[in-house]
Amino acid sequence: MYRESVRFTNFHVDPSCSPTRAAILTGQYSSRSGVWHTIGGRSLLQKDKVTMGDVFKKSGYKTGYFGKWHLGENYPFRPKDRGFQKTVVHGGGASSIHPDYWGNDYFDDVYRSNGVFERYKGYSNTVWFNEALKFIKKNQDEPFFAYIATNIPHAPLIVKEKYSNPYKGKVPERIANYYGMLSKFDEDLGIFFSEMDRLKLKKNTIVIFMTDNGPGPWFGGIILDEDLFVKEGYNAGMRGGKIRGYEGAHRVPFFLRWPAAGIGGGVDVDKLTAHFDILPTLIDLAGLEEPEDVEFDGVSLRPLLENPDTDWPERTLFVHNQRVQYAEKYKDFQVLAEEWRLEGREQRELYQIREDPGQKNNVAERHSDVVEALTKKYEEWWDDVSTDFDKYNYIIIGSERENPSTIYAHDALRGDDGIVWAVNVEKEGLYEFSTYRWPIESGRKIVQNQGPDFRHNLHPTSTIHSDRYSLESGNSGEISSLSTAHLTIGNLGKEVEVTNSMTSATFLVHLKPGKTALKAWFSGNRNLRANYIKIERIGPAGSQQQVENYQAVHPDELLRH
Repeated sequence: MYRESVRFTNFHVDPSCSPTRAAILTGQYSSRSGVWHTIGGRSLLQKDKVTMGDVFKKSGYKTGYFGKWHLGENYPFRPKDRGFQKTVVHGGGASSIHPDYWGNDYFDDVYRSNGVFERYKGYSNTVWFNEALKFIKKNQDEPFFAYIATNIPHAPLIVKEKYSNPYKGKVPERIANYYGMLSKFDEDLGIFFSEMDRLKLKKNTIVIFMTDNGPGPWFGGIILDEDLFVKEGYNAGMRGGKIRGYEGAHRVPFFLRWPAAGIGGGVDVDKLTAHFDILPTLIDLAGLEEPEDVEFDGVSLRPLLENPDTDWPERTLFVHNQRVQYAEKYKDFQVLAEEWRLEGREQRELYQIREDPGQKNNVAERHSDVVEALTKKYEEWWDDVSTDFDKYNYIIIGSERENPSTIYAHDALRGDDGIVWAVNVEKEGLYEFSTYRWPIESGRKIVQNQGPDFRHNLHPTSTIHSDRYSLESGNSGEISSLSTAHLTIGNLGKEVEVTNSMTSATFLVHLKPGKTALKAWFSGNRNLRANYIKIERIGPAGSQQQVENYQAVHPDELLRH
């Protein structure tokens, strides 16, 4: 593919997946969309943002999205709500873990097809390419846009041994599985390209290949030492990795080819470029209708694609790692300039990136003036992008577009006293809330804990992603002494007795329209959160007095005491 593409060798993204996806789709810094984490309500892409799907759809293209979405499970955040007409996706940030479908293990799994669960035959990565091909074949005589976001090689590292065996004994088993997944990806991609050739679509199809962040050092393709240098695995000589900072977190491959326009030929471009440049570039290349009242942070890369030696203005770009509920100024940031990298860690570090691409020699003391100038640029950038940082992205309930809704702990806000969902009641009425500890389709009882039939393939990231089942599962086979289910929405608090046979607890509440806060948990010998809530508007509200008893509450009242 490199021989047929233009390759950008100085291309950057966010240090983790949801933020990168937000920037690709909007052409803006991810933080402008309220996306700076992968859980905690901070992976939901603001509903009023114009997306890449919207732009292509408005310009007459058929639009499809396949694989990993990770920007919201519910209306108005689903891919089907954001301009994509055909969607096949798994749940959450990785297949086979919360909030993906219970029992998924990468083989013959259940995914959402335009929001409806459906079982698919085959390995997960193969499913995405196969479904994309079906979509392309159906629309090959019309303009089409297919976004294929594979879940591999993200953990859990599951692949048939025939792909991982060639690497075993040469690298640690974890990395052998990782490389095996890459081999499987290569196979699927090759079959996909061959079919595109057979359909005679290669010449006039723009193809982009990239990744959403560097390899994960705790469950992915590298192992880092205490100074964040790679000691095992491959990261192109870069320091750091996903979330951990340095170039290894955010500098990624980016290939683009378009034979009909003469874009290709194994050409390298070393200019400073980034993920939010993609949408402006595609608008330019494909002649799409530009969205109104949208200011892109990115620019079109067309001049560099057509002539890599063209004059290109110097840029300063910014990356930060904000895996917290409320973004913090000066937390884990990088300032990227053509000659410099400023690392905002415990202390400022400065690297002359062209002379020192592995970031081994900190020259901050020798160039304090550069540190000061780049820090000032970061502060100006922060002031620009942080204006909405205290706002929440609300899941809409009671809408005709999704009723009932199942909401997940994955997308709840994190507070000192548990998790809180920010929800927006679209329509007045009587609502039924059913609260679960386990996925609805699992059939597990509220009081059950992790046992021998626990079928999810968890990976050890609970310190990073606090949405894993294992956090509150108790000892294997144990039964929790849970006696009461609790639900708080707005100013109303309700309780239901829990019995050993219950899979969920049900509450009826009369609600008025508007934004509010929702909390649910189980109590007994300890408090355990409700990880899933099924919400359905089942009819009109009752008496006026019942409606007036309810008053909305801002999420901050439950989160910030």
